[in-house]
Amino acid sequence: MMSPAVSWFVIALTTLNTVAAVWLLVWMRKRRGESATTQDTTGHVWDGDLREYNNPLPRWWLWMFVLSVIFAIIYVVLYPGLGNVKGTLGWTQIKQWETMQAEQERSAQVILARFAERDPGELALDPAAVAIGRNLYANNCAMCHGSDGRGGSGFPNLTDADWLWGGATEAIRTSIYEGRVGIMAPWGEVLGEQGVDDAVAYVMSLSGRAAPTGDIAAGKNHYATYCIACHGENGQGNPDVGGPNLTDNVWLHGGSVANIRSTIANGRQNAMPAQGERLGDIRISLLTAYVLSLGETRVAEYRP
Repeated sequence: MMSPAVSWFVIALTTLNTVAAVWLLVWMRKRRGESATTQDTTGHVWDGDLREYNNPLPRWWLWMFVLSVIFAIIYVVLYPGLGNVKGTLGWTQIKQWETMQAEQERSAQVILARFAERDPGELALDPAAVAIGRNLYANNCAMCHGSDGRGGSGFPNLTDADWLWGGATEAIRTSIYEGRVGIMAPWGEVLGEQGVDDAVAYVMSLSGRAAPTGDIAAGKNHYATYCIACHGENGQGNPDVGGPNLTDNVWLHGGSVANIRSTIANGRQNAMPAQGERLGDIRISLLTAYVLSLGETRVAEYRP
């Protein structure tokens, strides 16, 4: 919606241009009627005897312009062409988009209907279902998890066996449908510089790695006090709260000493947006099937 001043400017400009076009057409018609000769020239001469005539427009060409003006007038009456004037049909680009979306959805539902009421695990073995799931993934998920599903810093890899919220079919479907929010609290102020170094040393030891500084025993005490609720007694994670497994050397935000230290000191927050309301049940099942298909070990359990 444009401002009233701009709207009136557009109305005035459009009206003046239309009136000017009509006047020009009338003038051209009168001029033709007043001059019976076809020998008027512009005065330009080329090659000694080649002159440019100044004849009126042919009648058929003139009528083409007349029809164009009539079409323009009808158009601005029916459609929004004069500033904020909506037109008698009430057409808007939003209504047009909604109509097109509704038509596309009706066509899509015809295709999707045969996948309804089928388990995502079963769909993961159906090439047609996986193909549709792949397209859904490319349009809705690839920007975060990568075109190959291998993720990136801060975005989970969907092709391995490491799942923050569980890798069972229903858990994956819930993650897509309802979304997830993962929060790692910052412990820098609580632990202090040395405490953070100790925690880093212990966390790295869980995956068989050594930190350049820090006391593992002290870090273990800090872990038991502040970290065990989310990451589990043995550091193997807690799918109920999205607590990562610290023993497998898979690191969502990077596994370097600096990255682990930053995670402990400053915390992390990740969000997986809910897709259920936007995509609907059938599409979510197809997306789940495609994610399942990315991991061969998960699909194997559905094979007869």
